[in-house]
Amino acid sequence: MAPMTTGTPSRADANRRRILDVALTELLRDPDASMDQIARAAGVVRRTVYGHFPSREALVGTLVDGAVEAVAAAHAKGREAAEGPAEAVARGTLAVWEIADRYRILVALAQRSVTVQGIRDRLTPVREACTEVLRQGLDEGVFSSPLPAPALAYVHEQLLFALMEAVNEGMLAAEEAGRSAAVTALTAAGVPASRATELVAKLSD
Repeated sequence: MAPMTTGTPSRADANRRRILDVALTELLRDPDASMDQIARAAGVVRRTVYGHFPSREALVGTLVDGAVEAVAAAHAKGREAAEGPAEAVARGTLAVWEIADRYRILVALAQRSVTVQGIRDRLTPVREACTEVLRQGLDEGVFSSPLPAPALAYVHEQLLFALMEAVNEGMLAAEEAGRSAAVTALTAAGVPASRATELVAKLSD
């Protein structure tokens, strides 16, 4: 008879989880944090960190994977609660920003450490879902754009990256960025600014 398993994570799994948690904290505090710094902060030797992640790029890539999973889940939850395409874009953007704001320094770091194509590939499911919402809105006349839905979805994605950088550079207050992102996404899709602002304010309240 095979021994029963309790579901308790192994020491290696626990170490890996701790390294990831500490690495995120350290990189958000200091984007140039080295593997040595991360190992010390996690209370393990450098060899243990490299045993799980062969390079700093691999560690950052794993953190980005976790961030993308969280963003995808938030985007889906926002869309589910929406009534109509405009509200879906607004709710999805607001929900994504709540997650993305925590990771915005990591995303900036990842754009240097992980290939841009790698980040785009990771975001494919979110982009595809956004494309469907935009296509519905364009078909129904809720949105108006010279761009087809896939291109418009890409523009929305890049808008979020740009706004993260704007916050990182001190050009935009973090507490205002989520609402600004949602209004910008709607206006980029052709929704009048007054209507977009009203909708986002209503959903934010």
